[in-house]
Amino acid sequence: MNSADATNAQYEQDGYLLDLADLLRAHGLPADRIEATVADLSAHLDEAGGDPSQEFGPVDEFARQLVPATGERAPRVPAAADAETWRWTADTYVDEELLNRFGDEGWEVERVDALGRFVSRRDTERPQRWEYRRELVTRGREGLDERLAPDGWEACGTWIVYTWFKRPKAASLGPAAELSAAPPVPERSRFFSRKFYALLAALAVALTAAGVSAAREDGDAGSGLGFVVGLLAGAAAMVALAWALQWRQSRRR
Repeated sequence: MNSADATNAQYEQDGYLLDLADLLRAHGLPADRIEATVADLSAHLDEAGGDPSQEFGPVDEFARQLVPATGERAPRVPAAADAETWRWTADTYVDEELLNRFGDEGWEVERVDALGRFVSRRDTERPQRWEYRRELVTRGREGLDERLAPDGWEACGTWIVYTWFKRPKAASLGPAAELSAAPPVPERSRFFSRKFYALLAALAVALTAAGVSAAREDGDAGSGLGFVVGLLAGAAAMVALAWALQWRQSRRR
């Protein structure tokens, strides 16, 4: 592609994403969710090098599918011919265990996207085993990369207060780290433990209690109900958007 074609492609991509942001805003999505979604889609387009209209379809249709009320999930962006990609998420009770399980199946995490999903790729010709570890980074990295680098660990993603590190098992296993045959791409893309659902239930109880307390202090039951409904609606919108993106991407597999 020459420079003129590259410039035109960039204009098309920018125009598509700007139109998408306007449409999502018109549908009532919060500005921070729109910004995160557009940033994530832009990163994928930069990696894939494709036409956004071909990758995601007409912008108005794609915007409708990203609206939380639809309950739909977004398709996965197609991978390069020599590799397959997979996006998945898990809670912190099981993520490290699953990362190492899928690492043994040849999945290398490239990054953690704006929705907290592990963006993983696997070489279709010569898949290699990977291993992972998670570190708490509430006070910043503070030389963590330098401390782990001598043992072959490389940062592969950060989400809120956690950073994940990867390293190829070839360093310890040699040729045995190469898989002779890779398992199929997992059908699931969300892995949440019972502890995670118990935590959500506890949060729901806490929110209800907070709403009741607010109502008693104000002497108005409606204020407490509005407080709880507002918080739950905001949480539901974020969950629905994540679900919409995952569904949309799974359709493109």
